[in-house]
Amino acid sequence: MRLVRLAQQPSRVAEDVRAALASLGRGSNVVGGVALIGASPVEGRPVEAVVVMPKGVLIVIGVDLPDPALKLEAPLGGPWKADGWPLVHGDTSINPATDALSLSAACTHKIADVAPGAGPIGTIIAVGPYVETVDQPAADLAGSVRVLHPTATTMLAATVSLATAPRPRSVQQARDLIAALAPDAPPMPEEMLLGEGFSAFSDDEPTVIRENPLVAIAPTVPVQHPGKGKRPAKPAVSPPPPVKPAPPVQQAAPAKPVPPVRQPPPTAAPAEPAPKPSRQSKTVKWLPVAAIGLLIVLLVAAISVASGGDDTASTQPPPPPTPATSPPPPSSSAVENIQFTSRASAADQKCASHAYGDVQSSLQQTSCSAVKRASFASSIDGRAAAVTIAVVEFPNTEQANAFKAIADTPGGGGILDLATETNQWQGEVPVFEGAAYQSSLDGKSVRLIQVVWLPGPSTPDDPGLVRGAKAALELPVNG
Repeated sequence: MRLVRLAQQPSRVAEDVRAALASLGRGSNVVGGVALIGASPVEGRPVEAVVVMPKGVLIVIGVDLPDPALKLEAPLGGPWKADGWPLVHGDTSINPATDALSLSAACTHKIADVAPGAGPIGTIIAVGPYVETVDQPAADLAGSVRVLHPTATTMLAATVSLATAPRPRSVQQARDLIAALAPDAPPMPEEMLLGEGFSAFSDDEPTVIRENPLVAIAPTVPVQHPGKGKRPAKPAVSPPPPVKPAPPVQQAAPAKPVPPVRQPPPTAAPAEPAPKPSRQSKTVKWLPVAAIGLLIVLLVAAISVASGGDDTASTQPPPPPTPATSPPPPSSSAVENIQFTSRASAADQKCASHAYGDVQSSLQQTSCSAVKRASFASSIDGRAAAVTIAVVEFPNTEQANAFKAIADTPGGGGILDLATETNQWQGEVPVFEGAAYQSSLDGKSVRLIQVVWLPGPSTPDDPGLVRGAKAALELPVNG
């Protein structure tokens, strides 16, 4: 990552932010991009940094706490607590990050205006002077804002999780965005931007036209074959007539192969003044018929091949239904009126990396056998909802029971939503704040369910959401 210092940063934690960004190193081996230190996307309101990355943009804003803390509880929409003590900031602010979130929203709108389609825009609220652990609710972690104390590890994790565009932006797009956000920034050579992970070309090149299979098929259309049948007409008329050498001018007319194609049927042939049709005129007369016959044969062959391919395709059994839509299990009456549509599913053994809060700490101490995650779009009583499911498997039932007790504790953390992590939600991304929660234990595996309205707000005791969460306990999860 390349650092460009533009102005003095406004907070005390700014030096930690700069050190954390510098620790990521130059080039794209770890995390590429250009960090504009002290940039002011909104006039007169500088931030700690605006990081232009190949697959996203990060806004880093510092928030100074009154004292160091071992544990900071930092919900974005509620009061903060440092080591159990509430933190207040001003008379009207909910928490110390209220002003920072307002500035972040203004910067996000500015970036979207100057660079439409800039990709994901995330926000990092850097707190200090020192915080050992920051606890964010699951709903906040599913969004685009991270609260953290800036270190090399936390900054790396945040940049990876927030910059999630499918393809990197081009060098020219990066230059345009940097120029709009920091007009005073020095020009950057193309080699340097390429080394930071930006692409040499834009993603909107019309490459599909060059790959169109119809272009390759066009030269093989059998319309050209009749033309090949006309070529023998020239040697048929090229030798001089052996019978009547005197009037060669009159014999020149039959030598043209094209006009006989348009002539009326052969019944008009007796009207010709020639008393006896020569051997050459018969050859010329039959050439169009042969060409037409060849064309008919080729067309019939082409139709046969095409119809044969269609029959083959039609005889193939239809593909099996994809797991994108999981119908409600018929065994539960509560599920029959709720439709679940799969948005993402996956499985691996990196349990702790997909968790947060006390659940993450538990998985770091006691590793699981596997974790299966799935995200579903649902319709409950005609209202759109989002469902996230995690099935955590353990080597024995004792570990599964202990994990379920931690996960069921309010504020104990949970498992991150898969579709949010992988950017697979279609349309609005759900925020799992105030979600209805359900869990179940099946031998060595624990299933965790969260359901929210899309869009919100949601409450944990909402009857519709609770009914949807109970129904989701029966959904199959295939990683």
